[in-house]
Amino acid sequence: MPTVSVRDVARHAGVSVGTVSNVMNRPEKVSAAVVERVQAAISTLGFVRNDAARQLRVGRSTTIGLIVLDVRNPFFTEVARGAEDTAAEHGFTVMLGNSDENTAREADYLDLFEEQRVHGVLISPYDDITERLRRLRARGTPAVLVDRTSGDRSFSSVSVDDFAGGRLATEHLLGRGHRRIAFVGGPFGIRQVIDRHAGAQAAVDDCPGAALEVIVLTALSVIAGRQAGHEIAMREASDRPEAIFAANDLVAMGVLQALMMQGVGVRVPEDIALIGYDDIDFASAAVVPLSSIRQPSALIGKTAVEILLEEAVDPTLDARHIVFQPELVVRESTG
Repeated sequence: MPTVSVRDVARHAGVSVGTVSNVMNRPEKVSAAVVERVQAAISTLGFVRNDAARQLRVGRSTTIGLIVLDVRNPFFTEVARGAEDTAAEHGFTVMLGNSDENTAREADYLDLFEEQRVHGVLISPYDDITERLRRLRARGTPAVLVDRTSGDRSFSSVSVDDFAGGRLATEHLLGRGHRRIAFVGGPFGIRQVIDRHAGAQAAVDDCPGAALEVIVLTALSVIAGRQAGHEIAMREASDRPEAIFAANDLVAMGVLQALMMQGVGVRVPEDIALIGYDDIDFASAAVVPLSSIRQPSALIGKTAVEILLEEAVDPTLDARHIVFQPELVVRESTG
């Protein structure tokens, strides 16, 4: 079946090609009757707009690229949802890329998005990629960092104060009377892990008699958390921490699963208190509902899109750095 063109639509509707273009791009310039006639022709002929060709003409698409560290993490799912909803309000769509905490995949997605001439890029980077983003911006594609700030603050960012969040979680455990605390998280190449651990260490340093053990993971996942939880459960009771601060809720869920396994005999929170980070939906639905540090995930995505669209219109705008404050959510896992 031959492809239906704009000329075919114009001929069927009895209007010019320019009028069809106005109906699709600037309908306010065309009378309601003509809009209805052109739309009827589009429907009858089965015309499908070629956005790729349009993109080549205008030089930029109506797509925003979003790269997250781990799409399996519900935190990033909510960030993406907030970004998608806000983009849609402005006539844009979001193309999602999952770097999987892999710098090579991250670079591939940046290359792909630039080839696709996306309107802009939102990214939660694995490491400092300021130079790569600077080259991207120099070629006309703006970028905003999500859940991370840039090293030299030259790019706008929307994040949460993870140092404050780590301190808040640990102060909560200390306030429950716990002094032997373990921080379970990693890899330490991720800025969020570094900051959450630093906040935890600061809280412990301010509390006489308290100590912080660090259990380093290779991934922020349920499986990695389960392995760490199993290692802790197999220790002698006197050698176990009194409380655990997991770097995110997925890790906390894995730790909880390991501690609660039949035959292990470690009770949460009676034997070990446990707190996570992100307050994903699963946290409240766990077999022992998890205390957590809440981040405004959807608001992060929404705000990042708003800043990106503004910078796409005016590249001379100064970089902005929006930092939201985290919130402690107390549930049964910390008693």
